[in-house]
Amino acid sequence: MSLMTPIPYGRQCITEDDIDVVVKSLQSNFLTQGPTIEAFENVFADYIGCKYAVAVSNGTAALHLSALALGVNKNSKVITSPITFAASANCVLYCGGEVIFADIEEKSAVLDINKVRELLVNSPKGTFQGIIPIDFAGFPVNMESFRQLADEFDCWLLEDSCHSPGGFFMDSNGVQQNCGNGQYADLAIFSFHPVKHIACGEGGMITTNNKELYEKLLRLRTHGITKDSNKFVKKTQKDGAWYYEMQELGYNYRLPDLNAALGISQLQRAHEGIERRIEIARKYDAAFENTQIKTLHNPRGHAYHLYVIQVDNRLGLYNYLKDNEIYAQVHYIPVHTLPYYQGLGWKNGDFPIAEAYYEKCLSLPMYPSLTDKQQDFVINSIKNYYNGN
Repeated sequence: MSLMTPIPYGRQCITEDDIDVVVKSLQSNFLTQGPTIEAFENVFADYIGCKYAVAVSNGTAALHLSALALGVNKNSKVITSPITFAASANCVLYCGGEVIFADIEEKSAVLDINKVRELLVNSPKGTFQGIIPIDFAGFPVNMESFRQLADEFDCWLLEDSCHSPGGFFMDSNGVQQNCGNGQYADLAIFSFHPVKHIACGEGGMITTNNKELYEKLLRLRTHGITKDSNKFVKKTQKDGAWYYEMQELGYNYRLPDLNAALGISQLQRAHEGIERRIEIARKYDAAFENTQIKTLHNPRGHAYHLYVIQVDNRLGLYNYLKDNEIYAQVHYIPVHTLPYYQGLGWKNGDFPIAEAYYEKCLSLPMYPSLTDKQQDFVINSIKNYYNGN
């Protein structure tokens, strides 16, 4: 048995400064719809390098509103990866659209652009309206290549960057492109769940460089209502400052001010957190080099939300680690194999690379407050299991 405290696969890091800003927010005049929301949006947009950011209640809400803003409806078909959390696909269904999966790259587990091209080429032009690539585990998808493909087939791009704030890739001109910066994707989304890079308890963000989409998202997150007098349709001289208009069907997906305050505080340590994640990943890389334990391709710019290994007898290792109070996790059960999606016609065998990945994948502890001693214990436990010790 372990003599150490339990080690989860991911966890939040809350400092005294975080606590102080939340207490200050609780003592302010606004618990929701206050100035802290816009402040959080502004600092996050600066961090990512985009023009606009819209804070919402969680990452799933960010996906849903993005799909709505992009016009997904009952006539829409959208391509995404089966290796993701179900919300990446569910957002299309929420709007009445149809999800079509494409297989993943073996080396990275992200959506295979060549498989997406095959789908597009082999279907009548106009069959598909959009593509949702996922920066899975923090791997920075080359959105420049996806933009070129999307433009060729008249598709929009929604980048699911929940795993990759702080991640980046180098474009064809050698320029660093941050995940979610809006240079190529129409919209991108982020999550502030406790196991993510930036923890707000719950929360999400949508980023874009498109002003029209930005303004639409602002309405959609608040019941489809606007209070901007410049955009009113029917205000009369009898209407005062109380007047507002509901111009479309929206939702209550607002983020409370105290969550935003925590997000601003967490962002101040974002660079430090990424550096620590990279350090942890490099130590894992070195530990598993020339062993039977395989790792995913981890390029420069990887944000390391997850550190995934692929092993034989995964269940045995998972249980062994659990017995030693190391709580590894599996990311993810392929979406097309979930009962609900199989009820829509998908079946085992549809995406062999994704299914082969799932059979062996295991996410190891990866978070900035993981100590060297804890990581050594994780590494040694894995090696002991496979060495029969």
